[in-house]
Amino acid sequence: MKTQSVNYDSFGFTLGNRLFKLCALGLRGNNSVMTTRPVASRLRFASSLILLGALCFTAFAFAKHYRYAGKPFEDGVYHGGPQHIPGRVLCAYYDLGGEGVAYHDSDAKNNGSGTLNPADGTYLNQFRMNEGVDTSYTKFHDEIDNNPYNLVLPPENLLYVGWVEPGEWFNMTVHVQQNGVYTADLLYTSSGGGAIAFDVNGKQAAGPITISSTYNAADPIAWRQMHHWALAKNFTQLKLRKGVQVLTLRVLTKGHMNFAYLDFTPKAK
Repeated sequence: MKTQSVNYDSFGFTLGNRLFKLCALGLRGNNSVMTTRPVASRLRFASSLILLGALCFTAFAFAKHYRYAGKPFEDGVYHGGPQHIPGRVLCAYYDLGGEGVAYHDSDAKNNGSGTLNPADGTYLNQFRMNEGVDTSYTKFHDEIDNNPYNLVLPPENLLYVGWVEPGEWFNMTVHVQQNGVYTADLLYTSSGGGAIAFDVNGKQAAGPITISSTYNAADPIAWRQMHHWALAKNFTQLKLRKGVQVLTLRVLTKGHMNFAYLDFTPKAK
């Protein structure tokens, strides 16, 4: 897969290329200058070489760290490119790139699309069914996702990521409108609680974040515990830079959670 980089990454590569050129010029040096200039001049020249070397190393590390081979999700229905912040970020629109690049899942099978939801040729039932991340969608028949034990009523036919296990993660490429701190709401279910975390461009940004359980002992249908939807308001905040960024959601403990979307808004001043 061809490696691409986000805008933040491109800045790193541009800066790196310029510093590499400076380093090449500086480290090449000039023997006549070193041998004929006074000691003070030679010391200043040596200090400049050390500084250039340090900048060169920093630029190389910066560029290497933000190198990313995934790309924003798109298919025959969605052509929107990176999802937008402020705005709603759908978890099921995690990046393209496959296992170990765009996501990590404990098995290669999609337990929702094509399995629980039969491969019948419909878009929702077959959504990303050949990828390892488990996806499904909200259903309003037989009181599955429109059940009386919901804390909030989700939209019908809303795609979501589910069947998550500790250690799993997925990336979502986003475009941030401006620098700032953003708060997020999460639409989710969790039969037993758990914890998640977020990375931004490969660096830890928030977490561990406790996810409250939506278990309700009054529900007589055991499997429906995974379909009690709730909205965690302002459950985390992230400091984000303007431009294209890669947001990673990591599952830390327990699992048995479904993630539908994140609503990002600028933090009130």
